[in-house]
Amino acid sequence: MFELRQLTHHYDGSEVLRVDAWAAAQGEQWLLLGPSGSGKSTLLHILAGILRPAAGSAGIAGQDLSALSAMALDRFRGRNIGIVLQRLHLLPSLTVAENVQLAQYLAGLPQDAARVQEVLAGLDLADKADARPHALSHGQAQRAAIARAVVNRPRLLLADEPTSNLDDSRCAQALDLLLTQAAACGATLVIATHDQRVKSRVAKHHQLGVA
Repeated sequence: MFELRQLTHHYDGSEVLRVDAWAAAQGEQWLLLGPSGSGKSTLLHILAGILRPAAGSAGIAGQDLSALSAMALDRFRGRNIGIVLQRLHLLPSLTVAENVQLAQYLAGLPQDAARVQEVLAGLDLADKADARPHALSHGQAQRAAIARAVVNRPRLLLADEPTSNLDDSRCAQALDLLLTQAAACGATLVIATHDQRVKSRVAKHHQLGVA
């Protein structure tokens, strides 16, 4: 599903990430582990096509991301990759349903209100479809961000530190949602985390050291 080879990235002339090789098959579930500063978020952004690596290759679903123009990369990302960032980036001027539907628009896909409602219902947010983000609890906002990430049935689902600020109960709930939604899409799931509570829930681990 994805394959990384001889990947490096730098900030201000210093190497912050090195991945010699990492490959994952469609539908696999992975934890990307490492302490703060080890390059987890950087690697997740490279997998999402948000960052281009300094060297090496990143192939997603058989597509070399470096071969795509910026416009083509945006379209490819929208149709194949879902991402839940630490900052959820829900647009305050839009309703929950509109925030989710925005992912369809940005990917150049038909506006499918039935699919939006299906995803919201599956995440127990049907009654919040017309609410604005400011009216949501943290857990509801996180579920809305997950809904936006999976509405286009991505082949790759990425989550950046989704449990770091949650108590044990909400940590388990967030992880359950990601695992369930990835399985429903048949997506490969990569969760970047330094939260030791989630290690026992996902069998495959990729470890980064401190850069």
